[in-house]
Amino acid sequence: MAKTRFWKWYRTIPIMTMLLIAGLSLGFVRLPGALARQYLYPVSYEQAILESSERHGVDPLLVCAVIKCESNWDSAAMSDAGAVGLMQLMPDTSSELANYGYVDVWGYDPENLTDPATNIEYGCAYLSQLQSQLGSTDEVIAAYNAGPGSVGEWLAEGGDIAEAIKFPETALYLKRVNKTYERYQQLYTSTLSER
Repeated sequence: MAKTRFWKWYRTIPIMTMLLIAGLSLGFVRLPGALARQYLYPVSYEQAILESSERHGVDPLLVCAVIKCESNWDSAAMSDAGAVGLMQLMPDTSSELANYGYVDVWGYDPENLTDPATNIEYGCAYLSQLQSQLGSTDEVIAAYNAGPGSVGEWLAEGGDIAEAIKFPETALYLKRVNKTYERYQQLYTSTLSER
């Protein structure tokens, strides 16, 4: 008899665990906007984002999504590959953008990528450059991660970029940024004020 009760109790553990996870997931999705904005999808450096995104013709909410996915708003973030700052820019990329005149080097030193305003300026310039070369936001996001050369090769093979991506990291990155971008669009206006 005790053995039978144990097995009945034991079977409820997976069911209870599954229900708990489902409940938490539902609660996470329905988290009130104010809490989601504060804890999950914050916006820092609002003025720098608005100014740079306007100057370069980039959606500020996309900039926020890229920052959230790249560094989680950590201006001192450094990757193993050498990417720096909020938008995880490679120093070579910022130097190229400066050399081609996409960014005013007198106002934004390409070697000062840990400065939030500078990093955002170069990140917006890079997104703008990618937008001018590519046809969709998905292509821009993929190129931000894998480089425009890789995206060009994938597009040359035909099909949708989401299906053509050959790097698992880039495929995951595209999904993460799009999901984050969608959430920022739900929570904020294009002026980064609350909805």
